Amino acid sequence: MSQLPLAEIEAASRRIAGRVVHTPLVHSPTLSQRCGVPVYLKLENRQTTGSFKIRGALNAVSSLPAKTRALAAASSGNHGRALAHAAAAVGMRAIVCASRLVPAHKIEAIRALGAEVRIAGRSQDDAQEEVDRLVREEGLTSVSPFDDPFVIAGQGTVGLEILGDLPQVELVLVPLSGGGLASGVAAAIKAQRPSACIIGVSMERGAAMYASLKAGAPVEVEELETLADCLGGGIGLGNRHTFAMVKSLLDDVVLLSEAEIGAAVRHAFVEEGEIVEGGGGVGIGALLAGKVAPHGPTVVVLSGGNVDPSLHRQLVGAVPAAPREQAS
Repeated sequence: MSQLPLAEIEAASRRIAGRVVHTPLVHSPTLSQRCGVPVYLKLENRQTTGSFKIRGALNAVSSLPAKTRALAAASSGNHGRALAHAAAAVGMRAIVCASRLVPAHKIEAIRALGAEVRIAGRSQDDAQEEVDRLVREEGLTSVSPFDDPFVIAGQGTVGLEILGDLPQVELVLVPLSGGGLASGVAAAIKAQRPSACIIGVSMERGAAMYASLKAGAPVEVEELETLADCLGGGIGLGNRHTFAMVKSLLDDVVLLSEAEIGAAVRHAFVEEGEIVEGGGGVGIGALLAGKVAPHGPTVVVLSGGNVDPSLHRQLVGAVPAAPREQAS
């Protein structure tokens, strides 16, 4: 699937209305002055469960057959938290499979919402193998963190809100991992404003979608520790939707170093008063590093704020970050 009809995203918006926050789109004087164009921040870090992921999770769970009783998903943290929230709301059992690279505070947050967590291997691909086993052997229903039309449509509601609040938008910077957010936002915006430019932003360490685009097909990439942990993980060699959509709809992809990601988190807090996790603030990092040159009204999607407090203190204090505590 290289396209998602706008009608599907509009249907998702109606389906999840009242259960998600229409997050603020706020003007950034500091970034606007730096870039010479109006720059706005889409504050999904203030969303329910701390990230945009609740949109796709709620839309997917709301669209499941009535007989569905138990869900399984692989997650680098935020999808698991969103799915746990969505499952609890309808009385479903949820099992979230995560690798040892997922920060411990994200694992604890998933468990706090009532989901079971299983640690499987050192990569998102390893976690997905456990999900596949649960589906095959125990009859659970899988909810992909990104490669699912209902998840993509739910994430696309971010794009609907951006256009509703800023119809003249020219450029949108979106964090890019498995591609659910980027493809959904791009589908929503380009269907109504084809001239708008959508750029995905990821990290240099283990950007699977970027490597797959370069190769012309989904490829496996070693998953590495990074400040942008929420952007880690593969896109799946059997990717059905997001690879084609990202390839068709995104205008460019840029990568950030760890230092540039840290600078983005620091800027968000010091200059904008926002707490973001590394992967949530990469759009800011792209502007600060001069890797994107806006030519008109620009929106930076701050996709999540579920950062470990101790790591955040180190980053905003410009102190070198200690190794992150890993889940066990």
